[in-house]
Amino acid sequence: MAAKRRVSVWMRRTGIEVLGWTLVVVGLAALVLPGPGLLMLAAGLAVLSQQYHWARRFLTPLKGNAFHAAALGVQTVLRIALSCTSAFIIMGLGVVWVLQPEVPSWWFLDDKWWLPGGMGTGISLIVSALIALGLIVYSMHRFRGRPLPPKVPLFRKNAV
Repeated sequence: MAAKRRVSVWMRRTGIEVLGWTLVVVGLAALVLPGPGLLMLAAGLAVLSQQYHWARRFLTPLKGNAFHAAALGVQTVLRIALSCTSAFIIMGLGVVWVLQPEVPSWWFLDDKWWLPGGMGTGISLIVSALIALGLIVYSMHRFRGRPLPPKVPLFRKNAV
């Protein structure tokens, strides 16, 4: 029975490691490519924080500041409307990318620079917009009409 327990603990730890580091690497890539990079980095840190204290240390202020920013984002109707409009614009751009219309006559660059990345870029833009809309709804449900959560300093100053 002890051997079975060791194998399941090893498999759980390996699964956490693989998932966490995959989310971190994909999140880093999505910082420069279309996609929810910061969200994936935070998710990777959340998974890795189950095993590592350093990930927990980074995740705590990140989570506090994300909640503060989310509460600020739904404080007024104008902010909510602008956020939703931005998400729908990004979704529309994703649809254009997926449909790949012909290069317009006003395009002054080489044709290869018209909508680079193809369908993958379009799909990631659409998914990013859907995630943004979901987060707006979540933020409205959780933070609208409530006091702002406190902002958390990213780094603690050590007393000398």
